[in-house]
Amino acid sequence: MAATTHRWSARVARESDALTLQPGIFAQRSPKRIAQSLKTSAERSHRRKSEPFRSAMSMLNFFINRMGSQLSPARRKVLDRAKDELRGLYGRSKR
Repeated sequence: MAATTHRWSARVARESDALTLQPGIFAQRSPKRIAQSLKTSAERSHRRKSEPFRSAMSMLNFFINRMGSQLSPARRKVLDRAKDELRGLYGRSKR
């Protein structure tokens, strides 16, 4: 498989119209820090096409899905908590 087709997800994260992320954001241990950073990035972005909440949640879900089975249960738990924190920051409840 060619390298250009092999790394499509890295290109999406780098060149996406969604938002520019703080380096290493998904390596943070605190769900609250992850959510706050995503919120800040989404609100500062001039490239996003939808509302800040949708852009931030979309990027978080993209990362979780991209990691797939490589994501440890502990990391998955932190990122799922970050989703809840992000919903809370935007005053949205879990449906």
